[in-house]
Amino acid sequence: MSAAKAPLRVHYAEARGDAARAGMEALLAALPAQPGFLGAELLHSPAQPGLVLVASRWAGEVPALPLPAGARAWVFEVLESR
Repeated sequence: MSAAKAPLRVHYAEARGDAARAGMEALLAALPAQPGFLGAELLHSPAQPGLVLVASRWAGEVPALPLPAGARAWVFEVLESR
């Protein structure tokens, strides 16, 4: 019998302000060294000036991550995907 597959999780971190992009680029660069990391993107929308997001995907639990000062973050478990 095979072991149960770890649930897929998505971590979203957001930061605002002049230093937001540099801080989130540093976060993005640190992610591949973490256990369970599957991939990530740095996101910005012209409709949200000053807001920068990092969306990352994880196999199993998301480890403690080095968030930039002032960043907020949430972890979601993927219920369905296509």
